Amino acid sequence: MVTLKRIVINRNSIFVRAMSEHNSNSNQSENMMDTEQPKLKILAFHGYRQNGTVFRAKIGSFRKAVAKYAQLTFISAPHKVLNDGSGSEDSRSWWFNSEDNTFSGKCLGGPAVGFEETLRLIELVVEEHGPFHGFMGFSQGACLVGLLAAMQQKGYLKYAFDFAIFLSGFRSESLVHKGFYDEDIALPSLHVYGESDSIIPKEMSESLINIFIKPTVSEHSGGHYVTCSDGLKYTYQDFLKSRHQELVEENSSDKNEKT
Repeated sequence: MVTLKRIVINRNSIFVRAMSEHNSNSNQSENMMDTEQPKLKILAFHGYRQNGTVFRAKIGSFRKAVAKYAQLTFISAPHKVLNDGSGSEDSRSWWFNSEDNTFSGKCLGGPAVGFEETLRLIELVVEEHGPFHGFMGFSQGACLVGLLAAMQQKGYLKYAFDFAIFLSGFRSESLVHKGFYDEDIALPSLHVYGESDSIIPKEMSESLINIFIKPTVSEHSGGHYVTCSDGLKYTYQDFLKSRHQELVEENSSDKNEKT
């Protein structure tokens, strides 16, 4: 029998970095631009055995690349990975798909232990700190974003987001998630994966990509990590520039309607 320690969601501790990625040394003109044109708010989901602080530290080049357009918020998954053997690092998981409370993206079938707690956590985050324009995730976090996109397509969520970014994404093979992937997803999406990724092979990422109607896809030559090499910096920027322009136009339209 699967046993799982009861999760208590602490409103004061779920965020590890509930702040914008603004440069504190920005000059006056940059600050004026931020005031006139708000940045996209993106909620970021880390990978398995990571946490929000670790994920933020690992993607410094990405954060720098998108800082002009996006404000990132990082949270940690509610479930601790037990017997991790990684010392003092606070390893986390969004859910477990094995009877021993572990997770593997390659696991076929199995449960989704703790998934409901994760959904409740996200609802709380969006309620108190949202709305968010987009969700992004790496590895298990990207798998989670894919599930949320599928749930939104079916009208299952109490909140909404306008786009998604997948870094080494894949479909969940947990039995309870199978039904989420039976409908094409219209959400604007960017999918980035590594050609030599042995943890989440590119075929797994492509399986997720195939259910999106008009995905933007980019493959890099590396493995299981977030990179800005191979011109990916411009891929990220171009995708977010388009989303940001939509936000600016929407805000402008709202102002015109009020005048």
